[in-house]
Amino acid sequence: MATAAPARTLTAIDAEALRTRSRADFVFESLRDAISDGRIAVGERVREEEIARELGVSRTPVREALQRLHQRGLLVFGAGRGLVVAELSQHQVLQLYAMREILEGSAARFAAQHANATDVTILYRLQKELADAKPDALLLVTLNRRFHQAIYEAAHNQYLMQTLNMLHDSFALLHNATFRVPSRRSESDEEHRRIVAAIEKHDPDAAEEAAREHIRQAQRTRFEGGA
Repeated sequence: MATAAPARTLTAIDAEALRTRSRADFVFESLRDAISDGRIAVGERVREEEIARELGVSRTPVREALQRLHQRGLLVFGAGRGLVVAELSQHQVLQLYAMREILEGSAARFAAQHANATDVTILYRLQKELADAKPDALLLVTLNRRFHQAIYEAAHNQYLMQTLNMLHDSFALLHNATFRVPSRRSESDEEHRRIVAAIEKHDPDAAEEAAREHIRQAQRTRFEGGA
């Protein structure tokens, strides 16, 4: 059964959005983010013509984006063969966290081995931005994504980055950020700080363990705190 959704607001395409990506990429990212933050709810029908109208694009890039979302498991065919937002079982959520723990740990390990001074500076800047950000859930999700993306880039392993980026697309189905739980945000900030400190020290073992523990704590929060 579809859950009640907040009023959907999608930002129409503009010249700035096309500077670094195609129209299909823009549509894909817009829909993925709308699924992640709950603007498009579990079980909600996603109609090609409506998305094209809201985003100000033709139906061709929308069709391509919907195919990609379907291939990555974010959309499934519902009653009447229309595409709807998928719902994960608890078993699937646990599988996602298991893979994320392994891959995030590997990314932190590689970053500790390969990060340069610029990478470390970027990580500290993003970690501080996230720690200092106002308590706005959508802002925190965006900053958190940028922080983790910077770790992937500091790992300097393109195949690991590709795999992690695909996994994060699947995490859009988890919807609620765990730092909505009152105590989780300060804990997460400290965990991020430990990850960056280990990367700066070029300590692969400590960086991997800190990253894996960060994901384990996020999983505990989700199931124990109802995130």
